[in-house]
Amino acid sequence: ARQEEEKKEGLIEFYDSFKDMFEFFCKNTTIHGTIRLVCSDSNKMKTAFWTLLLLASFGMLYWQFALMFSQYWAYPVVLTMSMHSEPKMFPAITICNLDPYRFELVSEHLVQLDQMAEESIAFLYGINTSASLFHMNEKNIQVKDTSSIGNLSRSSFKLSQNFSLLRISDHSIRAVKTHSKVGFRLCNATGGNCFYKTYSSGMDAILEWYRFHYMNIMSQLPVIINISHHEEQIEDMVYSCQYDGEPCRPSDYIHFHHPVFGSCYTFNSKGTDAFWTATKPGIPYGLSLILRAEQKDHIPLLSTVAGVKVMIHNHNQTPFLEHEGFDIRPGIATTIGIQQDEVNRLGGNYGKCTTNGNDVNVKLLYNNSYTLQLPLSYVLLCFQHIMVRKCGCGYYYYPLPPSAEYCNYNKHPAWGHCFYQLYNRLRNHHLNCFDQCPKPCRESLYKVSAGTAKWPSVKSQDWIRQALRHQNGYNSTSNRKDIAKVTIFYQQLNYQSVNESPLLSDNLLLSSMGSQWSLWFGSSVLSVVEMFELLIDTLVLSLLFCYQRFRSKKTLKVAHTPAVPT
Repeated sequence: ARQEEEKKEGLIEFYDSFKDMFEFFCKNTTIHGTIRLVCSDSNKMKTAFWTLLLLASFGMLYWQFALMFSQYWAYPVVLTMSMHSEPKMFPAITICNLDPYRFELVSEHLVQLDQMAEESIAFLYGINTSASLFHMNEKNIQVKDTSSIGNLSRSSFKLSQNFSLLRISDHSIRAVKTHSKVGFRLCNATGGNCFYKTYSSGMDAILEWYRFHYMNIMSQLPVIINISHHEEQIEDMVYSCQYDGEPCRPSDYIHFHHPVFGSCYTFNSKGTDAFWTATKPGIPYGLSLILRAEQKDHIPLLSTVAGVKVMIHNHNQTPFLEHEGFDIRPGIATTIGIQQDEVNRLGGNYGKCTTNGNDVNVKLLYNNSYTLQLPLSYVLLCFQHIMVRKCGCGYYYYPLPPSAEYCNYNKHPAWGHCFYQLYNRLRNHHLNCFDQCPKPCRESLYKVSAGTAKWPSVKSQDWIRQALRHQNGYNSTSNRKDIAKVTIFYQQLNYQSVNESPLLSDNLLLSSMGSQWSLWFGSSVLSVVEMFELLIDTLVLSLLFCYQRFRSKKTLKVAHTPAVPT
């Protein structure tokens, strides 16, 4: 009795055996079913049944845990859609007149190219076209700041005669009749590994052949040219500009030149002016433009489209007009309704997206953030980096990396062979540019719908011409074929927001684990603590038994040691 009393009064309780410890746990734990292992110890069958039942419950529990953790580590997402209605900023609008400048530095080469095109068309189709028609009323605009371009002269570049247009017969086995294709021949630097860049349509072949030579000519000039000192003003292209019923201001647009699409203006490029905040939907509250759409200064083999190029895009985004935008027909009033959607991606483990582009391997070539350049722009910049590395020069329509130069077949005779092969690999997704360029984590998408009507009408065209003549010096009599009207507006200020959220968050994972634990054992978190306590007690008791066994062996060894006589 004294020993039992001393044992109860001890500060730390130790069990005499593992059996005592297990019986204490089964009788006092909050886990259901464990007490049956002790109460039915006299019935071996019941003890075996409850032991198997508890083990099966443990197995099912941890099987469910494994399923939940495998789903959690797959990082699935669920899309939630919500509608919002509030005033928002009007998007950036870029317009181009499809009339590129003929700079004096390259004007003679363009004349020679048109003569070559005339000869090629006559050779292919027997059509006699006058190259002089290509240069009627042309504007030779001289670049004033030639120091930024370099010491170049007209004689430093010569058009190559090695890329003539040819008609190639198609003798494929599947063809019932012999068909012909039109194209030009491209070879590598040693003159081998040649192939024909062919098209089934002769028109497409002529346009591509002309653009190929045009890029070599224009490579003498930078893509972004300082044209702020030129005499052309926005009134030469935009006869009227109103937003929300108010006239546009000079600070509302920026002017730049594109080598193919000509003189371009971007309205609301920054998106920071409160003047461009849309507070009401509808046509009267949008951007209304009356545009010059003359064709007399066009380069006919560079662009076969008559009208104006329009692109709706995000603010501070560099417009890639070769791949986006749409054309406005002359003599037509076009109304374009905008519907904006927002997409918010989680990123990280839940998907491949980037916030600012710092984690993308492609180096920025514009002074814009990744979110504003969009993945398409990044794919093209990735292609430009690969082309500079593989071909030794850059594609003229895309910006250049540092210390690189644009392709020119006087300096790089085989760049066309290299470019077309790389571009085919890009189109077939054999380059890793699409993998390197994730989507932005936050993105605004614009859905557009358009309607058209003849403008001005037959009865109103006379007074509209008179009004434009007195206000803007308009002097055309081409019967509606040289002006166009476009109105861009928000259809409604309601916008749809699509947000990604984790399908199985940390809180939901813990809640699911608790539900499974309660289902199979009817217990709580404290029951888990009791199991940890049982493990700790088992470990401590094992260490104590090992220590006692070691002490008993050492004592026995000392007792059997013989005495040494003095």
